Formats: sequence, C-alpha cells, structure tokens
Amino acid sequence: MHDPERCTVPSKRRLRWAALPLGIASVALLSGCTTTQLHGFLPGFVDDGTPATNHTDMVAGLWVNSWIVLLAVGVITWGLMLWAVIAYRRRKGQSGLPVQLRYNMPVEIFYTIVPLILVVGFFAFTARDQNTLETQYDDPDVSITAYGKQWAWDFQYNGTKEDNSDAVYSMGVQATATADGYDLEDVPTLYLPVNKKVKIDLRSRDVIHSFWIIDFLYKKDMYIGRDNEWSFTPTREGTYEGKCAELCGEYHSAMLFNVKVVSDAEYEDYLQSLRSAGDVGDISDLSRLQNLTTAGAEGNK
Repeated sequence: MHDPERCTVPSKRRLRWAALPLGIASVALLSGCTTTQLHGFLPGFVDDGTPATNHTDMVAGLWVNSWIVLLAVGVITWGLMLWAVIAYRRRKGQSGLPVQLRYNMPVEIFYTIVPLILVVGFFAFTARDQNTLETQYDDPDVSITAYGKQWAWDFQYNGTKEDNSDAVYSMGVQATATADGYDLEDVPTLYLPVNKKVKIDLRSRDVIHSFWIIDFLYKKDMYIGRDNEWSFTPTREGTYEGKCAELCGEYHSAMLFNVKVVSDAEYEDYLQSLRSAGDVGDISDLSRLQNLTTAGAEGNK
C-alpha cells in the first residue's frame, strides 16, 4: 500500500539540502558587501563607514530597511503569482474554465492585514525619524543664516553661543557655465566646524528655493515670509556639494554651493578672513535679483 509519510520525509530532506547552499551563499554575499552597498548606495559615507552628520546613519537606515521589507513583500508576491500560475494551470485534457472559488478567508485576511501592518509600520518609523530630524538645537555651538536668491547663496555667521555679537557674512554668485557643466571653484562656500552643534536658519530673498547638501541626506525648503530651521552636527571633515532642489527659474541648475567641514581653528581663521575683508554685521541688502553673475552672459546661455 502507498504510504504518504514515507514520500514526505525524502522530500523534506531535499528541501533542507537545497536551503543549505542558499543560506551559505547569502551569508557570503552579505559579508562581502562594501560600506556603500550596506548603506543602500547612498552618499554621505566614506569607506570606513563614517557618516557625514549625526543624522546620516539614521536616514540611511530608514532607506535600506524600507527597501529590504519591500523586497521581501515583492518576493512573496512574485512567489504566490508563480505558484498560482503553476498550480492552477490548465492540465492536459481539460477544457473550459477551471473550478471557480468564491472566497478564501485566510487569504483575504492575509492580504488585508499585511498591507495595513506595512503602512502603519512605515508611517511609525518615518514619523520617529522625522521627529528627530526636525528637533532643533536650543543652544547651538554655531548659528548661521542661509539666504537663497536667484541664483546663488548668501551665508551669515551669527557667532557662537559664547559670542554672537560679531556676525560676519559672505555673499555668493551663481556658478559660471563651462563646456563641461559648471565651474565649482567660485561658487558660494559654507564653512562648518566639525563635531559642533550647528543650527541654520533658512530664508529666501525672492522665490521658493530648497537647501540641499547632498551627502547630508536631507533638504529643506526656503520660503518668503516663512523661516525654516535645520539643526545637525557635522561629524566628518571634508568638502561636500550643495544645490537648490526646487525649480526656481532660468538658472536654477547654476544655483550651486560647496560646504567645507573643517577643524575649529580653520573655521575661526575663515571667520577672521571675512572680518578682515570688512564683511561684518548683518546682511542688509536683501532685495530681489541682486546676484552679480557671469552665468547668463553671452556664450554661456
């Protein structure tokens, strides 16, 4: 007599032996991942995994874990689709429609509850991280005001918490167009001291702009009549690229800037250079379209 249990045991053993090399291959693949791959190919990290700011790891974690969950959902969905195609295919000798099923309560509960759990989970983790990102320093080490204008940036350094009476500033012009893109040597440069709490007030002089430091994995809009703020701590020295991330007019693509995260001594030297140049006090000229530029000159259009 046919014994179904005797047939199931070899089948289970074959599944175990099939899963073993798959598990070993997965471990080998994950252990060989670089820092870039482990952080979802996002910018903001160097080879040893050092993040650009105190928030960069958190943003990358939300991104990577979200994709892992979505990939798992995708694999399950594709697997169920493939199973349905194979299990309910038309067999040889069959004709007409297959047997129709009215409903299946376990399946219906599954595809109702699981999406609800996913939506609630994504919302909860996003709200948690957003709350951290949007929490502003009450007593920052460095206070800076960044002005967006068509099509460049002005930066006012409001001093430190020990001495905020001696504000200095730098006023920038938009990037000059070249045959290969834009010259980044003369674009505005924002200086930040490493491992210091920084708070930036974001303001616009004309239209809506968006302040984006690419490696910091965050950006915030700048509006007329509404000030935005951004607090963070840069944790790695280096030069980073920034740009406007909101379409703001003809030369939006030329609205570029650099960010230099430097030591305390270099930061103070830079502020002293602004004082020596006479760029002291608050920026008073906030009228529209005061940008001196060569980007729109003949031959660069």
